[in-house]
Amino acid sequence: MTSAAPEEPHLPDSADQPVHSADIEDEFDFRPYIDGAAVLGAAANVIMQLAVPGVGYGVLESPVDSGKLTLHPVKRTRTTLTYLAVALLGTTDERTAYRKAVDTSHRRVRSTAQSPVRYNAFDRDLQLWVAACLYWGARDIRERMRGRPEPGLEETIYRHSARLGTTLQVPPDAWPADQEAFDRYWSENLARTRIDPPVRAMLDEIVDLKMFPRPVQFLGGRFNRWVTAGLLPAHLRTEMGMTWSARDERRFGRSLRTLGRVSAALPVPLRSFPINAYLLDFRIRRRFGLKLV
Repeated sequence: MTSAAPEEPHLPDSADQPVHSADIEDEFDFRPYIDGAAVLGAAANVIMQLAVPGVGYGVLESPVDSGKLTLHPVKRTRTTLTYLAVALLGTTDERTAYRKAVDTSHRRVRSTAQSPVRYNAFDRDLQLWVAACLYWGARDIRERMRGRPEPGLEETIYRHSARLGTTLQVPPDAWPADQEAFDRYWSENLARTRIDPPVRAMLDEIVDLKMFPRPVQFLGGRFNRWVTAGLLPAHLRTEMGMTWSARDERRFGRSLRTLGRVSAALPVPLRSFPINAYLLDFRIRRRFGLKLV
């Protein structure tokens, strides 16, 4: 396992080699542990992912305009949430199908001679960082809302979450062996993150919902910035120039605990919405031969 998401990644010529993940808790039912409220952390998770320069500049300079959140927010949200749904709830065959669909877009995302850092969307170290952000963000908001599960269940959820990487190009043995190893990986890599001004400008647009019509920006932008600041590690909050007070922390903590109580009272299908809805959408699209990404 690599201990860092490097700025000069390996540049594989092909990403056509399958990653075998069928043996990763294939029988585990993840549905009771998915909470749709976690979508509140979407912007914070994007910031964490893009705080590794290879990921940040890869997104900023990507020639695949159809996948840019700032240009196509609804489509990009669909593809991201579908990825989470297929990775955690889909079958082995469905994960393979979605990986191949994502690969089609990723093939065009490579650094050029003018890029500030070298990157490649198929780089497994960078993909491991993205998967780690998805897992850490989901774990963080789940624990703030509902507390930590008992240790055995917590480790099972963690092992199953390896699919967040193996559904792409991360081999199973690259996923940290247990949560203790993951926490070391996370701390080491988080300390290396930085957000350069061009990437920060793009992230500010996302946080303030500038890709949506003005009424949405007006009604939701300020709240989204507050929630995003609350879910960011302190280091990245500083990198984004966000402020956060002890009063903010108390209010945010109470809000998440209240949301957790409400969520826990819901039946599983409602609690896991909209993730379950995006899995259904994926299956319909695949059944009728529609574009998956």
